[in-house]
Amino acid sequence: MKKSKIEEILKQVECGKLSAQDAVTKLKLEPIDDIGFAKVDHHRELRQGTPEVIYGEGKRPEHILAIAESLINIGQPIVLITRMSREAAELVSSKHPLVYDAVSKTGYIGSLPEPDGKGEIVVATGGTTDIPVAEEAAITASVLGNSVVRLYDVGVSGIHRLLSHAEEIMTARVIIAVAGMEGALPSVIGGLADCPVIAVPTSVGYGAAFGGVAALLAMLNSCASGVSVVNIDNGFGAGYLASMINHLD
Repeated sequence: MKKSKIEEILKQVECGKLSAQDAVTKLKLEPIDDIGFAKVDHHRELRQGTPEVIYGEGKRPEHILAIAESLINIGQPIVLITRMSREAAELVSSKHPLVYDAVSKTGYIGSLPEPDGKGEIVVATGGTTDIPVAEEAAITASVLGNSVVRLYDVGVSGIHRLLSHAEEIMTARVIIAVAGMEGALPSVIGGLADCPVIAVPTSVGYGAAFGGVAALLAMLNSCASGVSVVNIDNGFGAGYLASMINHLD
């Protein structure tokens, strides 16, 4: 439930239009919308500051649509859907104005908010093949009200590409460093920046990369201070965490 709706209920109690018991009942009924196959959390924004996000992978297209409509019906201005298949995107877009990025399989219904984060979030990738994960992070951060700068294909195999963006790196409030292979990018960025660096290992790489495990372990063992690590290919988690940091006073 949005804070404005709770305030409306409390004002009705205050002026005698609603009994305290009826107000309690309304508040009890609002948090969860049980639609059978899903219990949609309508109180997520009240508790955490950001509304519920739909994880689309493994969900049937009609289920994604129904969950999205539950959130739309309570007045949620923007609904983010991650790991969304093209089939699901086609169904949702037939009912609602969906913006869908096929590269990251990320979509949202509604308009992007004006950025209200304190600074800029830089999203950097080691290579072009890391872009799908990076775009999931960038779109997530944008939906959550942040200004995002993309620095793609600036990996350590051509370090001059990264150093040519020194100003963006040194003025960022948060940096998301996305890389596969040996996962060295976050350590290099961590040695240049004075802000938190969120490392995202990707499943990009040859056999000994073990589907991103090699990059994950390298990032966990980073010698640079201020580097934290999310799970393999978890662009959403990185974008969400970066937004939380960027909205701190």
